[in-house]
Amino acid sequence: MEIRGICLFRHKEKIKAYELQGRLLSSHQGRFGGSSSGSGGYNQHFTGEENMAARARARTHDDRPRTKKEQEELDLAIALSLSEGIGKSSGLPRRADDRSMNSSTRPPYGTLQYHPTGYRVCAGCHREIGYGNYLGCMGAFFHPNCFRCHSCGYPITEHEFSLSGRDPYHKSCFKELTHPNCEVCLQFIPKNRAGLIEYRSHPFWSQKYCPSHEHDNTARCCSCERLESWNVRYYSLEDGRSLCLECIESAIMDTGDCQPLYHAVRDYYEGMNKKIDQQIPMLLVERQALNEAIVGEKNGYYHLPETRGMCLSEEQTVTSILRRPRIGGRQLIGMRTQPQKLTRKCEVTAILVLYGLPRLLTGAILAGQLMHAWLRLKGYRNLSPEVEDGICQVLSYMWLESEVLPGSSNRASASVASSSSSSSNRGNSNVENKLGEFFMNQIVHDASPDFGGGFRAANAAVNKYGLRRTLDHIRLTGNFPL
Repeated sequence: MEIRGICLFRHKEKIKAYELQGRLLSSHQGRFGGSSSGSGGYNQHFTGEENMAARARARTHDDRPRTKKEQEELDLAIALSLSEGIGKSSGLPRRADDRSMNSSTRPPYGTLQYHPTGYRVCAGCHREIGYGNYLGCMGAFFHPNCFRCHSCGYPITEHEFSLSGRDPYHKSCFKELTHPNCEVCLQFIPKNRAGLIEYRSHPFWSQKYCPSHEHDNTARCCSCERLESWNVRYYSLEDGRSLCLECIESAIMDTGDCQPLYHAVRDYYEGMNKKIDQQIPMLLVERQALNEAIVGEKNGYYHLPETRGMCLSEEQTVTSILRRPRIGGRQLIGMRTQPQKLTRKCEVTAILVLYGLPRLLTGAILAGQLMHAWLRLKGYRNLSPEVEDGICQVLSYMWLESEVLPGSSNRASASVASSSSSSSNRGNSNVENKLGEFFMNQIVHDASPDFGGGFRAANAAVNKYGLRRTLDHIRLTGNFPL
C-alpha cells in the first residue's frame, strides 16, 4: 500500500527569531550593549577571527520561569540578532547556512556558534543540523541532501513522497516498484473502469499482461503459451503457429531430425520391460495433415482444440515433413513435404507428431503415443478414454521426469534403466529444464476429464501399486485399482 507523506522545508528558527525579535529587543535593550550590565548581562567577545559566543539569561525581566521551548526561542532570537548586527557592520551578505562562512572569503568576524539545549540531529547522516534549511518529516529531521529515495538514492526534493514502512521513495520510483508493468507492451497496466489495476498472469510463468492482449491478435507461443513481447519477436511457422526464441532453440523440424529421439523413447520403454517389437513408422507432420489424419481415423480419442500427436490404426496417405524449413526474417520458410502411404501391418499403422515443438515436448508426445501403441499391441481392448488417455499421460509424465529430474526415484522400478534415454546423458540447459517442468505442470493441471482427470486417477494408482500391477488390473477390469 502506498502511503503519502508531506515533506516540509523549514526555516523555523529564523521565522520565530524574526517574530520574537521586536518583542525581545524592547524588553532587553540593555543586554545588547558592548559592556556588561550586571551579572545578568551578556559578555560579547569580538577577537579578530575568533568565534563569537553569547549566553542568555535563565529568566525573563519579570523573573518568571520559562519552558524549555521558550528558552530555546529566546536564545536563538538573541543569537540571530547579534549575528545580523555583525553582518551589517561588516558590509558582507549573510548566508543561510553559517557553516559556509568557513571558507577563504569569510568575514573577519567569523561564525556564530549556537548550541541550544535540544539541538537537532539529522536522521540521515546523524550529524548536527546547524542553521539553514532542514526537513521535518516521519518524526525526524534531515538535511535536505540527506533525505533520499530508498530506490534510486537521489534526494527527495518534492513536497510529496511515498512511504513503505520507514523507507521514503520518490512517487515515480515507488510506482516503478509497485505498479505492475505489462510484459507484452512494456507499459504500466492501466486501471479499469472501477479504478482498479486489472491484469492477466500466466499460472506457471507468471507473465503479467494487459487483459486487452488476449484479444488483440498478440502472438502466443504454441509450445510454452507465453505471449509475444513488443521488444522480442516470435518466429512464425508456415501453418500459422508461433514459436518463442527459447522453444525454437530445441525445436525438432523434420522426420529425420526426430528419429534419434524416437529410438531413445523406445529404449526407455524397453528399460521398463515394455519393449515394442514391431517397427512402427514415426512421421513429423503439419497441423493440417494431423487434423486430416484424425478425420480419417475411425477409433481413438484426441485432445482438442490442439492435437499434437496420434497413434494411427488405419491405412492412410499422410503428408510428412521431409526437410526442415529455414529461417527467413521472422518466418520459417522453404519446408519440403512428401506424401507417404501407410499400410497396416499390425494394430498400429504409424505414430504422427506435430512438427516444430521443443525436444522435451516432442519426446513426451512420443512417450504417450507409444503407450497407446503398446496397449493395442498387447490386446488391451475397449478401454474408456479416461483409462487409456490417463495411463498414457502417466507415461509422458514419467519420461519427462526422467529427463528433467534424472536423479529422482522413478516409480517404474528399474524402469529407469532410462539411463538409456539418450538425452539424459547429454545434459539439458536450464532453459530446457524449465520448459520440461512446464510440460509436466500442464499434464498435472490439465482440466479435461479424460486427459487431466484420467492422469490424476492413473497417477494415484501407479504411485500406490506400481506400473506393472496397475496395468494388470486394467487388463482384467478395464479400470484403475482403488
